[in-house]
Amino acid sequence: MTLLPLPAFDDNYIWMLHDGHQALVVDPGDEVPVLQALQAQHLQLKAILVTHHHADHVGGVDELRAATGASVYGPAGEEMPEPLQRMAGGDTLQLLGLSFSVLDVPGHTAGHIAWYSSGVDGRPLLFCGDTLFSAGCGRLFEGTPAQMLASLDQLAALPGDTRVCCAHEYTLGNLRFAQAVEPDNVALQQYTRQCEALRERQQPTLPSTVAVEREINPFLRSRHRAVVQAVQAREPTARDDVSVFAALREWKNQFR
Repeated sequence: MTLLPLPAFDDNYIWMLHDGHQALVVDPGDEVPVLQALQAQHLQLKAILVTHHHADHVGGVDELRAATGASVYGPAGEEMPEPLQRMAGGDTLQLLGLSFSVLDVPGHTAGHIAWYSSGVDGRPLLFCGDTLFSAGCGRLFEGTPAQMLASLDQLAALPGDTRVCCAHEYTLGNLRFAQAVEPDNVALQQYTRQCEALRERQQPTLPSTVAVEREINPFLRSRHRAVVQAVQAREPTARDDVSVFAALREWKNQFR
């Protein structure tokens, strides 16, 4: 199996997984990079997986379906380009000889889902859309802080070697914020240098791993003492897990 991030727009990644013959793609906001990759590598598009309804994730679905006949699978509770098979947490799907489980991860949008497989080359794989970014998480456009915290807890509990395939190259900006929250985090400092070197070579910082994110991502570390103290220094009324997380997300919203 080959995993490829196809750049789209300014900072999106459309993830492609293929076996040399058939492929699936995740969140194709633009059909052009996908069609180009299919043609260049002589692949048949078997399936399109969608995590949520935003245009930069679904904009190319209709064109790809029409051009390739691929089946489309997306969240049960969101407006989607029809026709598609709607999926919810606990559902499973067999594609390219792999089993994918659907995880409900509301927060960024109300019906956001993620796709998880435990069997890609012996290493787990997570397509998490805009719920989890490297060193960050999605904005709360439709969900609540409690929902997003629960969603991130669910993803943080996945095996540490799970490859985290986020949908945006936001890593360096997220790392600047993470360093403001936890300036003494050595793992964060090391990871920042690694990611800066990758971007200098115009290479993706993704996929990350769940183990890395547990060490460097402030939104997965919102219960850690250093993060709680940093948040409470700005927002003393943040006392419980959800209010600390909400204040941390609001800090990020305003961070420049």
